[in-house]
Amino acid sequence: MSKRVIHTDKAPKAIGPYSQAIHIGELVYTAGQVALDPATMELVPGGIEEQTRQVLANLTNVLAAAGTDMSKVVKTTVFLKDMSDFAKMNAIYGGVFAENPPARTTVAVAGLPKNALVEIECVALA
Repeated sequence: MSKRVIHTDKAPKAIGPYSQAIHIGELVYTAGQVALDPATMELVPGGIEEQTRQVLANLTNVLAAAGTDMSKVVKTTVFLKDMSDFAKMNAIYGGVFAENPPARTTVAVAGLPKNALVEIECVALA
């Protein structure tokens, strides 16, 4: 089974020694995405809703580069800087995963890269 590194300019470039995603076998594993605008590499302005939209757009673009899409996501992990943002994040997230949503874990964390409010990673069928 060969491992293929996934990269797209339509999502933020890695800010460390990692890949945007790895495609191996029938699965694509994404790195966690924060709300960086790929063009500026800066966090999008606004709060949790704007950041959640950008994170999901970044994941959509990474998955597209791997030849798959959000409908094939089987598992996500959501990292929130503040669990009081859960309901707002969940409303945006639910709009993307309205039908047959993936399994999900959501945890509160002490901090995220670039002081982001939310980070999401996923596993999708290739």
